[in-house]
Amino acid sequence: MDTGEGLASKIFEYAKRIPAVKRRVDAEYAKMMGDLRAAAKPYGDEFPSCATLPEEGREHAEILAQMQAFREREASRWQDGYVSGAVYHGDPEHIALMEKAYSLHSQTNPLHSDLWPSITKYEAEVVSMTAKMLGADLAGDDAEVCGAISSGGTESILLAMKTYRDQARAERGVTRPNIVAPISAHAAFDKAARYFGIELRKIHTGPDFRADLRAMRRAVDRNTICLVGSAPCFPHGVIDPITELAELALAKGVGLHVDACLGGFVLPWAKQLGYDVPDFDFRVPGVTSMSADTHKYGYAAKGTSVVLYRSKALRRHQWFTLTDWPGGIYFSPTFAGSRSGGVSAACWAAMQSMGRKGYLDASKAIVETGQAIRRGIADIPQLKVLGDPLWVISFAASDPAALDIYRVSDAMSHRRWNLNGLHRPPCVHIAVTLRHTQEGVVERFLADLRESVAEVEASGASSSEGGMAPVYGLAGTIPARGAVSDLLELYLDALYEV
Repeated sequence: MDTGEGLASKIFEYAKRIPAVKRRVDAEYAKMMGDLRAAAKPYGDEFPSCATLPEEGREHAEILAQMQAFREREASRWQDGYVSGAVYHGDPEHIALMEKAYSLHSQTNPLHSDLWPSITKYEAEVVSMTAKMLGADLAGDDAEVCGAISSGGTESILLAMKTYRDQARAERGVTRPNIVAPISAHAAFDKAARYFGIELRKIHTGPDFRADLRAMRRAVDRNTICLVGSAPCFPHGVIDPITELAELALAKGVGLHVDACLGGFVLPWAKQLGYDVPDFDFRVPGVTSMSADTHKYGYAAKGTSVVLYRSKALRRHQWFTLTDWPGGIYFSPTFAGSRSGGVSAACWAAMQSMGRKGYLDASKAIVETGQAIRRGIADIPQLKVLGDPLWVISFAASDPAALDIYRVSDAMSHRRWNLNGLHRPPCVHIAVTLRHTQEGVVERFLADLRESVAEVEASGASSSEGGMAPVYGLAGTIPARGAVSDLLELYLDALYEV
């Protein structure tokens, strides 16, 4: 059954085929693209464009000087703690360690494991360290928790969903697979469904923004290949009822994937520190796979994540092998063929540098900072905190008709803050990192937030709820009318224009 939004989108697509309508739509999109293109290309003519190869190679010093200029200009906000998520550690010594580790292995390729066995050693140890942190030793005698390194959380999720699809096809003869997930689950599950021909059954969350267990139970049928829960979910920073979802998965004979990309390297330590963290990992019977991002709160360089499985038998459905290719017998563990071993080496170095105590101390600082921000937001009458978050703090207007939360976010942007706009419902969140634990950042954030709320109230601007939509990765909103996907496709086109 089509949702109202889906039906409206289809009507709009048909209407665009009428020439007069298409001309009006194109004209409106052209106006919107002016601001979006400016955001995508902020440097203008300040730096020379390189649309074609230079006739003669440029001097190394000249190239590096330009790149250094970019680095210095783009680092200022995140270094000072103005950015939600994005850079999770950021200490200069830690960055230097990862850059050195990468440089030592910049020419390696784990596809050629015979040439660079050090990389497979690093990757195996990263997987093992992550698995043990996430309850592998408490998973039961029949478990053999294992996994692989991917390029990020999206690939980890894609790999897991492809694995469940292939397992269900091979072992149960499922040809019309579906996944049951709350609407708060990461967009990567939508991507997996679209790429792999899987139906994604999205279930609304409850008033606490956690997965609605009863609704998910009703959505399961004989073609369901797995359930999904988050620990925590990206939008609201709350943990789905993993134990209950695991019981449902066991009863139905399907898998349960726990997306801990955001929380995998915080929650185990927060639990150890005494925070109210429910069991969410392999110590829960019925959890059959997990994703955890080493390049977030694992403090590795961007480009690594870990996907874990309860058994090697399940993981084998992830592997790709080809035995009759004229180029020789071919195999690869993930979607990529050739890839950089440098990022895996840097990941291993980061984890070795942090150690258990480092992660414990970092998690303590982050959760304490998150709770301070949560209390500060709760003290602003015009705002309310959503759900029961630890360090990813989502907040909305207490009265959406009286205060436009997106205008508050815009006002914060004018004060240098880069926050994540969310919708359904309209809200904003800040994902606390080590950058926010620096002295004075919490006080600055709350003071700017109070000023921003007062500024929006004083402006008398009416709420644009329903009229604007936030875009992940962009500061600000776009008009939520027509087919928003069309505008985003134009924006993607613009990103790759010189």
